[in-house]
Amino acid sequence: MTLQVIEQDEGEASFTPSKIVCVGRNYVDHIQELGNEIPSDMVVFVKPNSAIGQSLPSFIQEPIHYETELCFKVENGQFAAVGLGLDLTKRALQSSLKSQQLPWERAKAFDGSAIFSQFISLSTSSLKANASFCFMLTIDDELIQLGHSDLMMYSVDQIHRSISEFMSLVDGDIVMTGTPKGVGEVTKGAVFEVKLWPGIEYHSYEQLLADLNKAQPMICQSWVAE
Repeated sequence: MTLQVIEQDEGEASFTPSKIVCVGRNYVDHIQELGNEIPSDMVVFVKPNSAIGQSLPSFIQEPIHYETELCFKVENGQFAAVGLGLDLTKRALQSSLKSQQLPWERAKAFDGSAIFSQFISLSTSSLKANASFCFMLTIDDELIQLGHSDLMMYSVDQIHRSISEFMSLVDGDIVMTGTPKGVGEVTKGAVFEVKLWPGIEYHSYEQLLADLNKAQPMICQSWVAE
């Protein structure tokens, strides 16, 4: 297997991922959006490094759904860099597997099921992993998803601690922290753009949007769905 190196930017922690550790059902609005129950413990699943893609597919055997997530890259067992990712899902297949109480890998861990922005080193940017992070997804310039670390059921510190209790995090591993509401189907030709802001506190959606309009994002990345 050929390991895929995620595109790097100045100030980015540079390591090759060995695995992607994903947190599911970490935003109450998203849980309600999909009609799921609020879990009693953190939902964790893993994608292999072969899941990392460079393009945004709209169809692989079936329509593909997107989920935008705040992500961290690991160095020396700690979250050392921050970025954004799209967790891509075969939703119809996932629903079928869930109805049979079967694992999700076929719907979540297929080749090309995760794409990422550049990652920015937290040490270079003088940030900590538990800082306030806000992110958004627009599709064809329309706001679709708006997330904030303060809205997560499990904080970044809790996620790191919980995963580390049963799994070794090695240099280059990526942790995806869950998606807010607004997930949906990828449409071929649509322009997806993700942006990340640090240091903006959450009080309300209205306040958040107003503050974002006055601030430059730390990360901005776009893809055209294929």
